Amino acid sequence: MSAQAPHSTLLIPGPIEFDDAVLQSMSHYAESHVGPGFVKTFGETLSMVRKLFQSTNPAAQPIVVSGSGTLGWDIVASNLVEKGENALVLHTGYFADSFATCLETYGANATQIKAPIGERPSFEQLEQALKEKPYKVVTVTHVDTSTGVLSDIKRVAEVVRRVSPETLVVVDGVCSVGCEEIAFDAWDIDVVLTASQKAIGCPPGLSILMLSGRAVDVFQNRKTPPAAYYASLANWLPIMKNYESFKPSYFATPATQLVHALHTTLSQITARPMPERFAVHAEASARVKAAVADLGLKQLAATPENQAHAMTAIWLPEGIAAPDVLPGLLKRGVIFAAGLHKECPTKYIRFGHMGVSVTDPARKDIDNALAALKEALTDAKQAKGL
Repeated sequence: MSAQAPHSTLLIPGPIEFDDAVLQSMSHYAESHVGPGFVKTFGETLSMVRKLFQSTNPAAQPIVVSGSGTLGWDIVASNLVEKGENALVLHTGYFADSFATCLETYGANATQIKAPIGERPSFEQLEQALKEKPYKVVTVTHVDTSTGVLSDIKRVAEVVRRVSPETLVVVDGVCSVGCEEIAFDAWDIDVVLTASQKAIGCPPGLSILMLSGRAVDVFQNRKTPPAAYYASLANWLPIMKNYESFKPSYFATPATQLVHALHTTLSQITARPMPERFAVHAEASARVKAAVADLGLKQLAATPENQAHAMTAIWLPEGIAAPDVLPGLLKRGVIFAAGLHKECPTKYIRFGHMGVSVTDPARKDIDNALAALKEALTDAKQAKGL
């Protein structure tokens, strides 16, 4: 039984529900960020980030910095791409547009390959683009939370390595890390950026990245200084290396309580093999998607290979809009998210099913949500005379 105050169950694509032990970690007493206790906690946390990404390569570098997942975009754009260089953005929804804008803010030339809503660019399109001109980076959103589309990161990396081996593969894993398979070393990825508050199961406030040795080399050999200060890898790389070696270090004060919470949740996650965690999320996702189909509803991501295991984006029936359904869910103690894609924000809703809501067998979050969805839809149809 949870010790948390009674509340509606948060089942949006992040932030998510938190385990009691994770929240209790946030109440850690005040301590010095360069004191031996915190240095040990932070060092262990960085080592567990490696396990989270299934990386054992000592040349790779984990980074945990105070900020949202969006800060990861700035770190990539300001450190790995120089002004005037080309960036190729694979578009599966809202967040590709935003990443492209971030890259352009720092002077990159961003080209997008766009797919229709619910789909993803083809590998043939990717290969053709890479042959047309040199790209410093290819960015891909692993799970775009605006559409629920899952990208095939392994295959993307294979194409890039074959056609343009020097191009960096950058993965926006904000809504995938901790629930979708990512084999950082085996798939030869260069950057995965994520945030603390989604499938990792920690409160918001930490930007988490994994950099390959290739990415670090690209940064260290850039011709111009980074176009950022707080986001500069020149400042953060030595700090992270020191902390992971249990040496006190300082550039900017870390969020000590959040790091304790991250340590707790990563201890829970890495206590079991990562493939087991991926399988649990896949099973929960299949159950949700089957129930959605039984209600006569369709997903934005229409084909199974395009469907994320962390969330489901659900088209609403004709004549029903998100504001017609979400209050009915809330009345039943469940919170879903409205649509986010700018072309159809009111025509669908988003159901996040990740983290403790699916990994803790004692919780009935998913069952309760599916029952609430059925009832809320019935109420909405009756109110509309449908």
